[in-house]
Amino acid sequence: MTAMSDSRIDEAILSDLSSAGGRWRKVALVISKVAGAMGSDLPKGDGGCELIARRIEALVSDGRLLAQGDISNWRFSEVRLPD
Repeated sequence: MTAMSDSRIDEAILSDLSSAGGRWRKVALVISKVAGAMGSDLPKGDGGCELIARRIEALVSDGRLLAQGDISNWRFSEVRLPD
């Protein structure tokens, strides 16, 4: 994947979370929604989900998202946009 692809995935993640109105969302839900929205633009199967998860981790590291819980454990962690 190229940096262009990363930015498109980041845009999709941030767009999904902006519709949450500042509420926490499960990482698994964000991954599912972004994967559905991007469809065939992502690698098939788990590869696409893993790619989105890595971008979520990068956005958290950059301070563009807040996280609670271990974000590598998708069903038991949450992310949101900073205030």
